[in-house]
This record gives sequence, structure tokens and C-alpha cells, in this order.
Amino acid sequence: MSLTTTKKLHNGVEIPAVGLGVYKMEDGTDVYQSVLSALEIGYRHIDTASFYQNEEGVGKAIKDSGIPREEIFVTTKVWNDEQGYENTKNAFQASLDRLGLEYVDLYLVHWPVPGKYKETWKALEEFYKEGRAKAIGVSNFLPHHLEDLMEDAEITPMANQIELHPRLTQVETREFCDKHNIVVEAWSPIAKARYLDDPVLQELASKHNKTAAQIIIRWDYQSGIVTIPKSVKASRQKENADIFDFELSEEDMKKIDAMDREERTGPHPDEFSY
Repeated sequence: MSLTTTKKLHNGVEIPAVGLGVYKMEDGTDVYQSVLSALEIGYRHIDTASFYQNEEGVGKAIKDSGIPREEIFVTTKVWNDEQGYENTKNAFQASLDRLGLEYVDLYLVHWPVPGKYKETWKALEEFYKEGRAKAIGVSNFLPHHLEDLMEDAEITPMANQIELHPRLTQVETREFCDKHNIVVEAWSPIAKARYLDDPVLQELASKHNKTAAQIIIRWDYQSGIVTIPKSVKASRQKENADIFDFELSEEDMKKIDAMDREERTGPHPDEFSY
């Protein structure tokens, strides 16, 4: 098991179980160096978005890494003001141009914009059929959004990327996704380091001789959740990746599961100001 360990999406595409998120990394040197160092460490999954405004730096680092394109899994997303059928077609091409890529491995609808996400999804289905997106999915969708989308969709989303960490375990959404063979991805898996001093995490970190962040990432991994911790520093990227040499017991997992308080660091999808 390593950073090349994957989970299979329902169309057979394999997504690396641990990736690098690049939210709030500035385009240019910041994101370029971060992606380059992550790829050198062994990461093969990079998650960006049009909203992050750093796709150019991501694409340049991928190109300059010398790693064959087919070995790197690249995700990007369509932002809220780009949604709707025609707008999404333009936004997708703009993302490809900025990334300097002919295709992305996963393209996501960033948020469930009311009245728009169904039309947006139609465009994603086209990108998938054309082979310009190897897989398509959504982000921040709750079960009721997914049910609504799937009523008219030809293709069931392959992934749903949601805020997910021990204080927001999203059990209902995860169960819905499992039932429909949709892989769950965690954004903000370490919850912006807000509660790494939690006694449960500290106890498990001490028990396994790991950091609290590594305990969380391992919990994701053993829960079958794809996780994309963000870090600019190479040392932290290495730490986040060093989760394959230990295992949490069933009791450990239950302790972390029990930390849920429905505490969000980001907005609730039904309360977002679209």
C-alpha cells in the first residue's frame, strides 16, 4: 500500500486513495512548487478547481514533473457562476486550456446550484462520452440533491466530494453514496487543523506513534473514503502520506466515528449563498 493505492469508480477508472488538495494555494510559485514536491514524494492525485484560480500552476508542475500524464490523476471543478449547459461547456474548455491538458481524470460540479446543476450535469455527461473527462461527479451534494439529479441523469455520478472529518462524519450521505456505488471523497479532512489536540486523536496518535493528522487520514482510508489533505510544505506532504505502515483497530475506528458533532468548517450546501 502506498500513494498509488487506488479505489475503483463505478466505471472502472481508478482514483488514488490519497491526493493533494490545492485550495487557497496561489497560482505561480506556491502551487507550482507544492504540486512538484508532492509528485516527487509519490502523490499521483492532484485536486484543483476553476474557483481556486491556480489551474495554470498545477498544469505547469504536472508538465515539468516529467511523470507520464496517464500516471497522474487530475481533478478540477466547475464553479457556481459557470453553471448551466452552455456555460459549463465553456468553463470546462477554459479549465483544460489553463491546465494545458487534453483531458481531466475527474470533473466535478462544485456545488449544487439550485435550478442549474441538472443542466450542468448534461454537459458533464457529454465530456465523459467524448473522453475529455475520464470520470464525472459532484461535490457538496446531499442525498436529496443526488436523488434529484439522478432522476434525469443518464450517468450516475462516480464521486461525491464533501466536507468530511471526524467531527463531521456525514453518515447519511456516505450511506446513500455507498448504496448507489458513488465514491466519497473528503475535502478538508483535517478540518483546517482545528481540533488536532482532541483527546481521542491524541490518545490514538500516542498509541500508534503517529500524528493526529495521520490518524485522521488513516481513518479516512480504512473507511473507504478518498482523502485530499492540503499542504504547501513538502515535510507535511510526506507526513500526510505516511499512513500505510499501521492499522487502526475496529475499536480505534469506533472511537473516531463517535467524535461526530456535525461541525462544519465550510458552508452547509442548503444554506450556501448561491
